[in-house]
Amino acid sequence: MSISGHKIFAPKGIGALVARRRGFKKVPLRPIMFGGGQERGLRPGTLPVSLIAGLGTAARIATRDHEAREARCVEIRDQLVAALNRINVTWNADLDRTAPHTVNFSVPGLDSEAALIALKDIAAISNGSACTSQSYALSHVLLAAGLPETQIHGALRMSWCHLTPTFDINELVERLRRIQSDGT
Repeated sequence: MSISGHKIFAPKGIGALVARRRGFKKVPLRPIMFGGGQERGLRPGTLPVSLIAGLGTAARIATRDHEAREARCVEIRDQLVAALNRINVTWNADLDRTAPHTVNFSVPGLDSEAALIALKDIAAISNGSACTSQSYALSHVLLAAGLPETQIHGALRMSWCHLTPTFDINELVERLRRIQSDGT
């Protein structure tokens, strides 16, 4: 199991990897940095104690506040879904089986690049994941799901957290509708 601390509001730069043997077989891990013999030769350097403590504290708070955080994320999602359904979006996932803080949808007749520009002052929207943001290519995830390329070209991804401030969802949907009808 790999953990990225920033996903739960821990300090950036800390994470964890939990690996265990299966039977008597050693986990097939290889170091990417070399130096001292810490962690059985897998990682050099001194442990960043303050970052580790920050990850532990963030995990404790996230566990404690999980229900309230999730409820806020569901509230935002429900408002967003209701508003977007007015322009007949296609959901690129089963909303009953997705995380409460992320949606991926396609708007028929919409170019996602145009939407990114038109919505930049309302919300941070992407047309892919952060790990593919340096160059635009069709989403490998949506391609693997068997979606048509025209649907993928109009795909937008929105994510938020319990700390996301209120934003004008109706204006966001209205701009998408205008782009859709203008074809620009």
